[in-house]
Amino acid sequence: MKLRKSYFIITFFTLFTITFFGQVKNIGLPDVRNYKRNEYKGGTQNWNIGQDKNGNLYFANNNGLLQFDGSSWRKYPLPNLTSVRCLKIDNDGKIYVGGYNEFGYFQPNEKGRLKYTSLAKKVDKNKIKIIDFIWKIHTIENQTIFQSFARAYVFKNGKLTILKAPKRFQFSFVVNKKLYFQDIEKGILEFKNGRLYALPNTTVLNNTEIWGMYPLAKNKTLIITLEKGLFIYENHNVKPWDTEANTFVKKNNSLGGVTIKDNFIVLNSVLDGIVICDFNGKIIQHINRKKGLQNNTVLTSFIDNKNNLWLGLDNGIAFVNEASPFTYFGFSYDISTVYASVIHQGNLYVATNQGVFYHAWNNSFKEDTFKLVEGTTAQSWNVQVIDDELICSNNRGALVIKGGKVTKIIDSKGYFGFKKIPNRPEFFLGSNYDGFAVFEKTPTGLRYKNQVIGFDKSSNSFELDDSYLWLKKDESIYRMALSDDLTRFSSIKKIDRLTSQYKNIGSIQKIDNQLYFQTNNHFYKYSKEQDIFYEDKNLSKLFQNIPIINSLSEDSQSNLWYAFNESLGVLMKKNNYYTNIVAPFSNLTGNLVSSYLSVNTIDSKNIFIGLTDGLAHYDSELLNNFVTKPKAFIRSFSFPGDTVILGNNQNKIENIRIPYSSNHVRFTFSSPTYENLENVEFSYQLEPFDEKWSNWSTISIKEYTNLREGEYTMKVKVRNSYGIQSEASTLSFTVSPPWYRHFLALMIYFILIIIGIYVVSDRIKMKIRKNKYYETIEQRRLYLEKESRIRQEQYDLEKEIEKLKNDKLQIKILAKDKELVNNSLQVVKKNKILNGIIHKLKEIDIEALDDSTKFQVSKLNKSIVKEVNTDKSWKDLEKHIKNVHFEFLKRLKEKYPTISPRELDLSTYLLMNMSTKEIAEIMNISTGGVELARYRLRKKLGLNKKENLIGFLMSI
Repeated sequence: MKLRKSYFIITFFTLFTITFFGQVKNIGLPDVRNYKRNEYKGGTQNWNIGQDKNGNLYFANNNGLLQFDGSSWRKYPLPNLTSVRCLKIDNDGKIYVGGYNEFGYFQPNEKGRLKYTSLAKKVDKNKIKIIDFIWKIHTIENQTIFQSFARAYVFKNGKLTILKAPKRFQFSFVVNKKLYFQDIEKGILEFKNGRLYALPNTTVLNNTEIWGMYPLAKNKTLIITLEKGLFIYENHNVKPWDTEANTFVKKNNSLGGVTIKDNFIVLNSVLDGIVICDFNGKIIQHINRKKGLQNNTVLTSFIDNKNNLWLGLDNGIAFVNEASPFTYFGFSYDISTVYASVIHQGNLYVATNQGVFYHAWNNSFKEDTFKLVEGTTAQSWNVQVIDDELICSNNRGALVIKGGKVTKIIDSKGYFGFKKIPNRPEFFLGSNYDGFAVFEKTPTGLRYKNQVIGFDKSSNSFELDDSYLWLKKDESIYRMALSDDLTRFSSIKKIDRLTSQYKNIGSIQKIDNQLYFQTNNHFYKYSKEQDIFYEDKNLSKLFQNIPIINSLSEDSQSNLWYAFNESLGVLMKKNNYYTNIVAPFSNLTGNLVSSYLSVNTIDSKNIFIGLTDGLAHYDSELLNNFVTKPKAFIRSFSFPGDTVILGNNQNKIENIRIPYSSNHVRFTFSSPTYENLENVEFSYQLEPFDEKWSNWSTISIKEYTNLREGEYTMKVKVRNSYGIQSEASTLSFTVSPPWYRHFLALMIYFILIIIGIYVVSDRIKMKIRKNKYYETIEQRRLYLEKESRIRQEQYDLEKEIEKLKNDKLQIKILAKDKELVNNSLQVVKKNKILNGIIHKLKEIDIEALDDSTKFQVSKLNKSIVKEVNTDKSWKDLEKHIKNVHFEFLKRLKEKYPTISPRELDLSTYLLMNMSTKEIAEIMNISTGGVELARYRLRKKLGLNKKENLIGFLMSI
């Protein structure tokens, strides 16, 4: 087994091309998406549809021209705000439109906005007062024709000419590059070389409105009328087209249609939606309100560039995914959740939660609903063909179905399904709500034999090999051996893991009739002899690049279908090679029935897949032309003050420059991918702002704020619902710098910097010179200060010397004072002694003495008195003391003005450090008198007992 590299998508060359073949399936219904008026913000009626080269769709709506890019709708009203009834897009991208009394074209301007140019202004209002409704627009032979009922307006080379109707135009059509008008009197007219030429024998249709003309084969044209049916114009004759399609049109009236790749014709109806028929008139599909349309009146139909069908309705717009290989049987076919399907005896049987339904396989599916098999109204888990007998596993039991009803109930227990017991071809094993039961094949059909004893767990996931019954329950498996008589289980073993590496078991299944056990996408077989599980490397390799699967089923064509994350994929087998296909099935994501993978492959064109809301039909042969590579567009670029619209077929906009004040930008993205729009995702990167691509998101808007100046490139990619990525679309723009970071501002800054450098340099030089000058001055000042300091120090030294001299002198003076005091005290003592002698002499009785002695005593007395009276030593001492201590006495007197002279003398004596005895002798008082004088002095000086008097006097 080999796997072709696919990366989960189909890597065919067809991804890069557009579908070349139109195909309409006759089984089931395509997916229909309705757009209501509240979505597209327009009027109810949509009269015409067109598509430009970029894939944008346009709708002629009652409220104007609508544009749809896959992400957003835009509306462009006409100047007179009337209804747009027709549109046509030419090769240059001009969108011609016509309404009431107005026609012209929209064209993108330099900013990408569609700007309207009126051609109705070219009409001479003096000659034609009312233009009326423009119903059809055609571009042919370099001219554009606008057709109203009264006339046609031909616009060519910038000029407008008038083509009058012979009587009254109805509508007009282009067939094989020829333009035809219907006139109510002349019939069908061909417009050629500016003139009208009648087609022979077409006046038979004058009493009806022709709404469409389409080529069928060579020289054969289909004519669609409103209420008369379908006609063929061939060999100048008109004849009815007696087909199934004609019957439908006569019954429901027709408003024209469209062809699908020259293979099919879409017929719009007034009363019953649309039908799609082949060129033989056989109806292939019928889609109406019951089958998904929101309105049964279809005004117009259009095939887009991917062969999908768009319908303009009387109320709304519809998208029909005709190009898809999928069609569906849903509510319109009375089908609900599907668990299994099978073809048996010409009927398709479907097991659902409401019972088993069936439909004839060879008959058309376009109208009929599925019928309920009588007696199966209950949960039906499976429907199988066992030896040509149709067995339903139902909540009511094991049921035999035949002829559209239940003919026999084999067992009344609820069943999940049946499998043949290997090597016992006459016996089958059925999984029921109580475990397992054995059924025996008999000539009259399947017969219930017995319930297997020993195990009562139930599950729909079980397989049988030659030795064991294997049952998966939750995330474990049970290995059970049946007894020889099939009545009981002889052994039961629960297994939680296959290897030590992986826990839990994902699924069990048979591939090429071999039993495999799967865990984490690794596939194992069981060896009974060695009692081990061993990996099949080749099969595991097939799934190595596939997400972890939860179930796997092999179909009748040996394709391997697997389910993962509520999604579906398949390994298609061809020539012993497997090709992994995932992309187309992404539309089914979330709709698969959990734990009940139901895939019924009849052949490559008919594959049925069970869904929660019905049954999907898949034609794998249509796949090659289905999945195409999408395109991404940066749809708009907005910034404060302006918006640039892109993707409107305008020339590429270059050199977008925005001011710095508008550096808040906004981008919108689009992709003209209209299948499963809810699953279309975008990824973007703004270089160099974003370091990497953004995560995929369905949001189609991105804003950036406060962008710095510089060059930016916005890149965007789209990923469609099939997982296919587009090429990156880019838009480059420049954010100008703010004025203060502009080039001219930078030049000015540069010049100012140069000037500043020069000025600063000059200032620096000047400052250097000034600094040198100040440095010289400072040095001079420091020198002078140093010189002054030296002089001061010299002066202070001299003063110190002088002070030392003074102190020395003072010491000498004090010494002299002391000496003088001592001398004075000696004099006082001498005088005292002398006075004592005088007193002693006076006590002598002179009269008793002789004259000579008397004379000598008298002379001695006089001499002593004279010595005492003439001695001035005390006065000199007193004068000397006052002169020496003049400053002290002055300060003391100033500080204590009440001090007496006597106290001043005492203070001086104390300052001279004289003793009390010495003071008493000098002051001629007793020592007690000195102490009393000292007390009085302390009191006058305000000293307490603890303070030293002499120290205080020295501090003054």
